[in-house]
Amino acid sequence: MNLPQRGTTSNNRIKALLLVAAALSMSMQSAAASAAKITAQQNEASGLYSWLAESEGFSIELIQLLPDFVRAIYMSHDFPKAEVDDIAGYCVFGTVIKNTSTEQLDYNVADWYYTNGSGQQHPIKTKTQWLEQWRKAGVTFSWTLLPDKGTFYEGDWQQGFTTIKLPRESEFTLTYKWTINETEYIDKFEGLRCAPEQLPEQ
Repeated sequence: MNLPQRGTTSNNRIKALLLVAAALSMSMQSAAASAAKITAQQNEASGLYSWLAESEGFSIELIQLLPDFVRAIYMSHDFPKAEVDDIAGYCVFGTVIKNTSTEQLDYNVADWYYTNGSGQQHPIKTKTQWLEQWRKAGVTFSWTLLPDKGTFYEGDWQQGFTTIKLPRESEFTLTYKWTINETEYIDKFEGLRCAPEQLPEQ
């Protein structure tokens, strides 16, 4: 009969601890924080604001859109009035996202959320959710909205509308995530503000 060697149990425990430590390390890497560089700009002609956040391998730009502009877009495509009023009731931003890395990048809007001035977190209504709502209303139009998810290679970009359910001129923070080569990053886009109902008369 072979007897276990002394120290075998201890060695197994050490190996187990090392495996746990490695797993924790990988978990931390999969949710790496990235400090965004944020710049804001006001359009002199319209008075509307745009913001650009540049993070690790990923950039996102949000551009204020007036409700009347949003209404005009969907009315021109014969949307029912109820659907036009619904999306125009959101804070709608023109959105441009880019892969600024040299690697494969993936994103999923379903993983993003926004935080209002009271600290409450809310998910973003995705393109898939809007399209499902529109189909029930007899609408088959599918353009304008930022796609839910995508895989980008070096230099790839995407654009579309992002919708935030908040009152006019509300301030909020957008928390967004993306993945580069299976490493997940997370960042916060602070200082964002919904457009007013109308521009002030000059």
